Amino acid sequence: MKNWVFLLLAIVCETIATSALKSSDGFSRLWPSLLVVVGYSAAFYLLSLTLRTIPVGIAYAIWSGVGIVIVALAGWLVFGQKLDMPALLGMGLILSGVVIMNVFSNAGGH
Repeated sequence: MKNWVFLLLAIVCETIATSALKSSDGFSRLWPSLLVVVGYSAAFYLLSLTLRTIPVGIAYAIWSGVGIVIVALAGWLVFGQKLDMPALLGMGLILSGVVIMNVFSNAGGH
């Protein structure tokens, strides 16, 4: 169970770091740039702990799929970026794929 917590924390750190990239203004602003470096470092460390027991394909599918949705929502809520219907549909399909992999596939070893 703790490996899934590590994966969740890795996703949170990665999405914070990715969102801070916008605020870093090309790494020209100190604090957002530090948040990017610390966030990605923590994310990759936590992902490495996750990969001890969760297969890399499953972990990365969850990491990227959930990360895409969270970063897109952060862009919408924090930066005022627009999400049109095709973007929302695409994100829904990505999340559906992650759920299908986890619920119906034996690739995850669960």
